Amino acid sequence: MNEEKFSALLGVSIVPQVVDIIVREKKLSDIAAISAFYRSETYALLEKEETKVWHYSPLTIYNIWNTEKETGKIELPEEGLMA
Repeated sequence: MNEEKFSALLGVSIVPQVVDIIVREKKLSDIAAISAFYRSETYALLEKEETKVWHYSPLTIYNIWNTEKETGKIELPEEGLMA
């Protein structure tokens, strides 16, 4: 996937859905949720196409982010990632 398409996928599809879940589950404002997500290691992994984190559903990405916030660790599910 070229970089333009990848950026569009993140910005139009994945990130807004993850942020919506954060807003709903954590009771944060849109701005606070966006800020918290963009400053996370989860987002840093998501924005690197080669990590394939973008293959996960928005709910799974939210769960990765939430685990990171609660434990300080990134735990990626084994399923769904291509080697």
